[in-house]
Amino acid sequence: MKTHLTHARIILADEVIEDGSLLIEDGLIQAICPEVCGNAHQIPLHSQWLMPGMVDLHCDAIEKECEPRAKVLFPHDFACVNIDRRNAAAGITTPFHALSFAHAEWGVRNNDTASEVVRALKRFKAHELVDNRIHVRYEITDISAMPYILTLLEEGCVDLLSIMDHTPGQGQFKHLETYIAYMMGNHGSSREAAETIAEEKRVARETADERVLAVMAKARELGIPTASHDDDEPLRVATMKELGATMSEFPINLETARAAHKQGLSTILGAPNVMRGSSQSGNMRALDAILDGVADCLCADYAPATMLAAVAALHTRDGLPLHQAARLVTSGPARAAGLLDRGEIAVGKRADLVSVGHPGGHATITSTWVSGRQVFAVNYPQ
Repeated sequence: MKTHLTHARIILADEVIEDGSLLIEDGLIQAICPEVCGNAHQIPLHSQWLMPGMVDLHCDAIEKECEPRAKVLFPHDFACVNIDRRNAAAGITTPFHALSFAHAEWGVRNNDTASEVVRALKRFKAHELVDNRIHVRYEITDISAMPYILTLLEEGCVDLLSIMDHTPGQGQFKHLETYIAYMMGNHGSSREAAETIAEEKRVARETADERVLAVMAKARELGIPTASHDDDEPLRVATMKELGATMSEFPINLETARAAHKQGLSTILGAPNVMRGSSQSGNMRALDAILDGVADCLCADYAPATMLAAVAALHTRDGLPLHQAARLVTSGPARAAGLLDRGEIAVGKRADLVSVGHPGGHATITSTWVSGRQVFAVNYPQ
């Protein structure tokens, strides 16, 4: 069945069409502003935005669906259903669910539990609303995680691999006290336990190079894209690129973001950072990298709804052209992940689309289509 979306403000890659229309057929975009639509089903959008479905390379919100409170675990199948619905409602048509393998951390980040969640997501593929994908995060100080990750790679369960180092004293946790506060607040750890884990990380880091080389080599062999994480200096960017990384997640300062961009790595920054106007951990404002031209992608990080909110803030608050702001959550991450069939409103691309209304003055998803199938819709009072 053909679908004709009419009277929309269409956000293309390099411009915005006012009062445009879009023809969808067989899951693909067939025409932009067509003159003839035959017997297509008409859906008027009443001047709402129509933009590509968003691609989110990194969001660990599924961990909160599995473990809503520290050490309180919900059934994994239940979590998969609910995170799928959340992403459909947030307009994220291709989410990469970020799952950490860091055995010393309790709950869902336990290696056995994280592996079970990965496999639950794979089982759920037959029932999903959006195109759920898996982003495995390897904490290099966890010696025990290697066999789990290598097995998941071989099973074809991994769509993106990132390399993390949360050893206190560098990266995200410049100071030991910051790490201890994180462990106590996020994981319900005692101060003594957090201090013990920090010391274990410091010791394990001394032997991490061999593990990083092995897991990166396996990812390259299987053609799986890889990312570095919390890069804090240009040298670290260069090292990770040499190992095969094609993305730099959350560079913590502008100098490092510039280095990653210059070396051809796709830089990924947090949409919550953009929406709030600052980093929660005192690092670089994402807006500074965007205005400097060294930001390629925004990710939800931990809150799916912030993706659209960040686009709206960049446009209305910061003056960025709407099509440029939208690229950070659509074509930018799609290209970074090698998904060239989506992320752009163009003839022949997947009809992954979202319409955006403004009830109460706030940009809000009103409909989501995945391969031309409407998977979410809501009607706000006019």
